[in-house]
Amino acid sequence: MAGLEERIAQARGDMPADLVLRGGTVFDLVTGAMIAGDVAICGDTIVGIGADYDGLRVIDVAGLVLVPGFIDTHLHVESSLVTPLEFDRCVTPHGVTTAICDPHEIANVLGVDGIRYFQEASTRTVMDMRVQLSSCVPSTDMETSGAAIGAEDLRALMGHPSGIGLAEVMNYPGVIHRDPGMMAKLALFEGGHMDGHCPQLSGRDLNAYCAAGIRTEHEATTEHEAREKLQKGMRVLIREGSVSKDLDALSGLLTEVTAPYMCLCTDDRNPLDIAEEGHLDHMIRALIARGVSPLAAYRAASLSGAEAFGLRDRGLIAPGRRADIVAVGSLEGCDARLVLCGGVVADAAAFAARGEVAPVGRGSVHAPAVSAADFRAAGNREATDVIGILEGKILTEHLHEDVPIIDGDKRPDPARDLARITVIERHGKNGNIANGFVRGFGLQAGAIASTVCHDHHNIACVGVDYADMALAANRLSEIEGGFVVVRDGAVLAELPLPVAGLMSLAPFEEVRDRLVDLRAAAVSLGVTLREPFLQLAFLALPVIPALKITDRGLVDVVRFELIG
Repeated sequence: MAGLEERIAQARGDMPADLVLRGGTVFDLVTGAMIAGDVAICGDTIVGIGADYDGLRVIDVAGLVLVPGFIDTHLHVESSLVTPLEFDRCVTPHGVTTAICDPHEIANVLGVDGIRYFQEASTRTVMDMRVQLSSCVPSTDMETSGAAIGAEDLRALMGHPSGIGLAEVMNYPGVIHRDPGMMAKLALFEGGHMDGHCPQLSGRDLNAYCAAGIRTEHEATTEHEAREKLQKGMRVLIREGSVSKDLDALSGLLTEVTAPYMCLCTDDRNPLDIAEEGHLDHMIRALIARGVSPLAAYRAASLSGAEAFGLRDRGLIAPGRRADIVAVGSLEGCDARLVLCGGVVADAAAFAARGEVAPVGRGSVHAPAVSAADFRAAGNREATDVIGILEGKILTEHLHEDVPIIDGDKRPDPARDLARITVIERHGKNGNIANGFVRGFGLQAGAIASTVCHDHHNIACVGVDYADMALAANRLSEIEGGFVVVRDGAVLAELPLPVAGLMSLAPFEEVRDRLVDLRAAAVSLGVTLREPFLQLAFLALPVIPALKITDRGLVDVVRFELIG
């Protein structure tokens, strides 16, 4: 970082700036003004705007609008299916200069070693990757994860430069009912930043949750829910991921009045969706197209996130702020032409200069070998609980169907869109296998299996043919985890994810292309969901209503208990 006197001297023009962006117009997110003039940068800091400057290096941005770098206020890098460094290379060119991540996916497999891996990676990324400390590993006691992290484990991880605070507190029943383990974690971070996660919580229960000091919320899915949370002091993060899509529902609430208290996040977004639509840039375009003012949209994408998470050095193009800048052709188009992260141009040379981070979590799949018989669902009554998918949401319905018992087995019924869903413990702890039913995939043949299975990341498998399900699940052990699509005893497509069974070692472009093949293979089975793989993963998350499944059985999330 440049010295104090040097910054002041360059700001006054007493010496040339290290870098000058010339010819553009700055979009001021405080007044909404468009400010003409150069932007002068000293080291990683903006030192001047709205004036003429000489620079040791000058970049012509004539005709472009300069906006602050975008801040993704909540995401899981693991859900991009690539390593942190590949995520950086994939997303930063879209204008994302700060990413606030929760590494609880890898932490559920590897424990504190997974978090340390992310902390190390954060020291090398071009973007500023902030690593929150995972609060719920595992998310509940109704699943088998690869590791457990308590308050003392978190204490040992505190103090890293990438840290802000405690990551999403998903076990909201544990908060409002004062679970001792959760209380210890909240006490550890009391007075600091704590992220929220409380879907459909309201009234006194929401009051209790907020009283714990939790200040952000990305699980609001309706305008009514989001408004109550804003009124109770929470910052609402509008989410638009590969599965969870809340932008349409919440865009009407985002105005110039509420924008200081609303932010943007992706939570879980894969490289194929990023290639086809974009990242936060896609959200900004979509918001403006829906009538949100550019000032509200860009403020939610940057300054509001900076203020919500205590990052006082960014969020504006102004003297003394970190030089996180995106040059776009137009505010409506949000087409990033140039991206600076801390004064560094995010180009191929910058990514090549980062160095490497050794992968972790190889050979993490220790699942039992399964046969077709393991997918039978025994029962003595036809009345059956069924998970109902709501496309575009990770919320599910709790459905009830009568399923006939044939030879002691309740079988899948493609004609009624009733597929078998199975979770197989893969951490080598107990070999649990739980079977249930799901509606919403549209499967007519074959099976899909994955080790991306929130948040415990056991094997999740959906299918209508038991032999194909067994082949798909067993194949995951052979490739160290990932995604597999099977039909008629043959593997149609697969994507190995050998880093903890969650992330590929391949470039994001290769992962993107593999996802194209996987999507096509899923469609050939009759799947009607746009993103079946991450949709499958969320069916095993027992903190999102209403009905889910883990390796221990079906979970009624509303009652927060196992039901079979």
